[in-house]
Amino acid sequence: MNKDLQTVINYHQTTKHSQQRYARSLGYMDWSTQPDPFRDYKGARKIELPHSSENATPPYSMLDEELPSAPLVKESVSQLLEYSMGLAAWKVSGDSSWAVRCNASSGNLHPTESFVILPPVFDEQNGKSGVCHYSPKNHELEVLAEFDTVFWDTMERGSFLVGLSSVSWREVWKYGERAFRYVQLDAGHAWQAFVVSAKMLGWSVTRLDSVSHANATKLLGLNQKNRFFESEVADMLLVVSPNELEPSLSIDNLLKDIPLTYEGIANKLSPSMYEWEIIPAIEEATSVNQIAQKRAPRGKVERNATADSKEVVLNRRSIHVMEKENSLLTKEQFHATLSSVAGSLDGKENSAHLVLFVNRVEDYAEGLYILVRNPNQLDQLKEQTNPAFAWEETRMKSLYLLKTGDYKSLSKSISCSQDIAADGAFSLGMLCDYSRQLQKFGAHRYKELFWECGAIGQQLYLEATSMGLSGTGIGCFLDDTTREVLGLKSDRYQVLYHFTVGRGYVDSRIQTRKAYEERK
Repeated sequence: MNKDLQTVINYHQTTKHSQQRYARSLGYMDWSTQPDPFRDYKGARKIELPHSSENATPPYSMLDEELPSAPLVKESVSQLLEYSMGLAAWKVSGDSSWAVRCNASSGNLHPTESFVILPPVFDEQNGKSGVCHYSPKNHELEVLAEFDTVFWDTMERGSFLVGLSSVSWREVWKYGERAFRYVQLDAGHAWQAFVVSAKMLGWSVTRLDSVSHANATKLLGLNQKNRFFESEVADMLLVVSPNELEPSLSIDNLLKDIPLTYEGIANKLSPSMYEWEIIPAIEEATSVNQIAQKRAPRGKVERNATADSKEVVLNRRSIHVMEKENSLLTKEQFHATLSSVAGSLDGKENSAHLVLFVNRVEDYAEGLYILVRNPNQLDQLKEQTNPAFAWEETRMKSLYLLKTGDYKSLSKSISCSQDIAADGAFSLGMLCDYSRQLQKFGAHRYKELFWECGAIGQQLYLEATSMGLSGTGIGCFLDDTTREVLGLKSDRYQVLYHFTVGRGYVDSRIQTRKAYEERK
């Protein structure tokens, strides 16, 4: 086993929560070093983006249908960014206020930063292509580099690039060694947020697996260490285009034309930081892309009529309390929620399956279920799990009843004793084909598995919101307890994320203020 794979396996084992101990963290909240949730670049030219609240958006129920593509103009780029990485609202309680964003994040800490690499579509670009950082607080672009290039001539007209990066310190500040997991989940949430926002414009999003970590780092200017206080790591590069493209697209010609030094100095997010050696070690071990995944058809979902897609995106919330007496789901709502993530979200073969603790669903017995998202792994799952499981087919394709029973107390215990796991309609753990994927695709695949789980989580949020339901991601769970419930003995399958769906309690003491009211 190579060094990078060993680092990944050691990290995953070291950062598991168990009944005996939680993964190491500081153990308290050091408010004096709380990171700024907003990145900006001092000295970079700003481009104010138009607000998108007056823009018409298609009904959420139509997002998987063929929609006409919007032109690549300032207004469409603005809408894409606002409904993916922008602010959804401000929450106010007494003298305190905090932002809620369209992309979900662990602890609302938001380690993910976004960039756009654009052909000359704005008057402010003066006929130049540009690398721009998106500032969600002010809904503006910060121009980091301007240059001439013929790169766009090789691409479909109306295409451009999006880059995602992570400042792990924002999560490490609160969660310590386990933070790398949450950083990658958040990157997955952001990725799917872009996918959904692009669909609203009739656009497609393709992740470029062929672009190396080093080249993505160079394109986003993150290799220029003198411009940063905290470490910022490139995660993924996306192509946004009218039609889906091949993920093997090369950016070599683009890299030849970018300047050596970018404009702007990144703001210092904290006065000081705590060092956790395990974090840069796992970041380094997972930085090298290796073998690309097998392609698979993207999943498409038939939905009942719903609100406009922008209303769904803007009303997505992470909830903290479930109303258990009001969390019964109809079987149609249950099927619709699961169907939204049953197929491939990214055009690649699924690796995550959903292990469900069903508590309150019409016409479904309480019990343990599994949604098999990759039928090629069905036989292996049956072989690896408890031989006494029924594997009884249900009313929904690929959803199997394993065992009936009341799992509410157990699901709460697994989710670090959080009531939301037991008080909702159902909770779930995302069970990933872990060790085989690492051996086949390399250490970078560890990040990609979390990205897949984060994307599932973002989609579950939106699907629940579209039906008037609530959901929340659960990053704190006892890793191996779910595996013990399933009877798993080997390390092939590991749980990387938990989630719960039901009806959330709305705290009337906390007021909601619309985002960007000052701009309007």
